[in-house]
Amino acid sequence: MNGAAWRRVRGLMHKEAVQIWRDPSALAIAFLLPAILLWLFGYGVTLDARRVPLGIVVERPGALAASFTAGFDRSRYFAPHRYLSGRDAEQAMAAGKASGIVWLRADFGRQARTARGAPVGVVIDGVDANTARLVEGYVQQVWAGWVAAAAARQGERDALPLDIRPRVRFNPSVNSRHYLIPGLIALIMTLTGALLTALVIAREWERGTMEALMVTPVTLRDILIAKLVPYFALGMGGMFGSVGIAVFLFGVPLRGSMLVLSFCAALFMLAALGMGLLISTVARNQFVAGQLALITTFLPAFILSGFVFDLHSTPGFVQAISHVVAARYFIAILQSVFLAGDVWAVILPNAAALALLAAIFLALARALSRKRLD
Repeated sequence: MNGAAWRRVRGLMHKEAVQIWRDPSALAIAFLLPAILLWLFGYGVTLDARRVPLGIVVERPGALAASFTAGFDRSRYFAPHRYLSGRDAEQAMAAGKASGIVWLRADFGRQARTARGAPVGVVIDGVDANTARLVEGYVQQVWAGWVAAAAARQGERDALPLDIRPRVRFNPSVNSRHYLIPGLIALIMTLTGALLTALVIAREWERGTMEALMVTPVTLRDILIAKLVPYFALGMGGMFGSVGIAVFLFGVPLRGSMLVLSFCAALFMLAALGMGLLISTVARNQFVAGQLALITTFLPAFILSGFVFDLHSTPGFVQAISHVVAARYFIAILQSVFLAGDVWAVILPNAAALALLAAIFLALARALSRKRLD
């Protein structure tokens, strides 16, 4: 780039910076929208089951039944409520007041002292399959803890066939917020990067400023560079703000290097901006540009990136489609850097995929852009 070209690009970047400063919507998309989304998802969305309403039916109260049901009272996972009969408990579950029922028959105390053991009836509301599986596991955990404690009191620890000591790596508290918020940062950067460039260029078409640029000596390359640099800086500023909110407000650990995270975020932001530029080649209306940005960037990033849904559980053709979604690679990097550290076996291949996608999107945007009014 010669001196004259550099002066043109610098002048265009100055124009974009002034336009950004004077445009509250661009600043809101870059900084206010990430804060709002992080607040909503961080406090309003969880994959954990806490204080699950549980109905408990004890047909004949006794010491053994009381010691067993006390485990549900002490558990942080349940909010137990006693019912006099199974019919009352089932009506409560049908009305949505209980997610499960633990039912101890009248002969529970007598059967528990026999070799066969006492059966415990468990009924679970299966409308939400994920919560149902969690509730089932929590009930089994309380049951296993009660059996182990009873055996230990009777000096029969050696009679227990297993001594399970589980350990959870990377997220010891099993807090879904630590899993969701890093992925949310990728969604925010996808939305802000694509939406900023697509809407701003569409607005320039609507206002007629793009036509004014077309009749100047600036080249198409100058225009694209001038569009990329200011919004790249704006998007990275929003990313740093999101990381700060994740770490200091929600307590998500950042075990990896901030430098590695910044480099990978820069690659992802280039890919997001490239997608926004691609949208701007076909949309010269802000409404159309916004709809295309949501449909082609945000929704695929939400559904096909592994943010919420495990891609390994999806059909093969869905997994194949997900390889063109840049958020898939960035979310893997984010979860690694935040929760596990700088795991290069994860970072390097995903960063290479981001660089390749960024190059493809930017090359397509350059190839499809024309310095013409038609």
